[in-house]
Amino acid sequence: MKAKHLALLGLLATATLMSTAKAAWPDDKPIEIVVGYAPGGGTDLMARKLFPLVQKRLGPKAQFVVVNKAGASGEIGNAYVAKAAPDGYTLGIVNVPPTLYLPMIRKTQYQWEDLQLVARIVDDPSVLVTRSDSKFDSFQAVLAEAKKNPKTVTIGHNGEGSNGDLIMQMLRSELGVEFNGVPYKGTGPQKIDVQGGHTPLGTVTVGEIPELHKGVKVGQAGLAGLKALVQFSEKRSPSMPDVPTTLELGLKVTMSSERGLGAPKGVPESIIKRLEAAIAETLRDPEFLASSAIDAPVIAFLSGSAWAKSLEHNRLALKKIALGNAR
Repeated sequence: MKAKHLALLGLLATATLMSTAKAAWPDDKPIEIVVGYAPGGGTDLMARKLFPLVQKRLGPKAQFVVVNKAGASGEIGNAYVAKAAPDGYTLGIVNVPPTLYLPMIRKTQYQWEDLQLVARIVDDPSVLVTRSDSKFDSFQAVLAEAKKNPKTVTIGHNGEGSNGDLIMQMLRSELGVEFNGVPYKGTGPQKIDVQGGHTPLGTVTVGEIPELHKGVKVGQAGLAGLKALVQFSEKRSPSMPDVPTTLELGLKVTMSSERGLGAPKGVPESIIKRLEAAIAETLRDPEFLASSAIDAPVIAFLSGSAWAKSLEHNRLALKKIALGNAR
């Protein structure tokens, strides 16, 4: 009788352990993908197109949920990820330059070292855009107006430390021109204001303006069209072969937006490697490429470790800008 009682207790204990045991990552609960900007911008759209396909490569129970935590040039989202438990269930889109630059210029709620890079996804050159009926028909015209009337030419950007903000700082350093910068919580609202005529110029990226890509037609009912004036890059994007680069115009001001996946420091290496492999495979997937043809020119995969190494040059360049602002 005693033996039967012990056996019953053993079975009950085993059942209890089995019912309370957690499933192995990523099957236990949804994985948050945190976007530090408003919906509708390049970061948000990239995450929403990419991760449903990454999800399929992690097993039938894996589930990604994109969460927007906009504000403070991405700092709110970065801090949320940096402070999360390092269990692989909270990840975030890392945007360079702002994620790297902000801790250099102010006391932020996170440090660059709090984040672990998983993989770079895109390297997306910056572009200056305006309404198709704008008085500005070239970048030279914008510069001429800014030189003639300092701080009167308004340019939208995605907040302090964003590619647009840094472009204006570099133009001020290179040419002595002063613009009136207007910060936004993301490219989506910035584009709407440029198209609506509320902000005359905007700083976006090649991947964020599919309506201007060669051979691509994207309807925007009720909104005016856009035109691109210059690409802040060394060579023309295949998507925009008719838009000149700053290098062609004799300027050394170049700026790109790198976007990829990051995690809190301390996430197990096994999880990082699974995510990295799933992203790399998805970026080669014909299904993803077909649905994201407009992003193809800016896809630039790097492993987390390779991306961290490549950003050393960016870090030094951004540190120089930060020190210049501190003087």
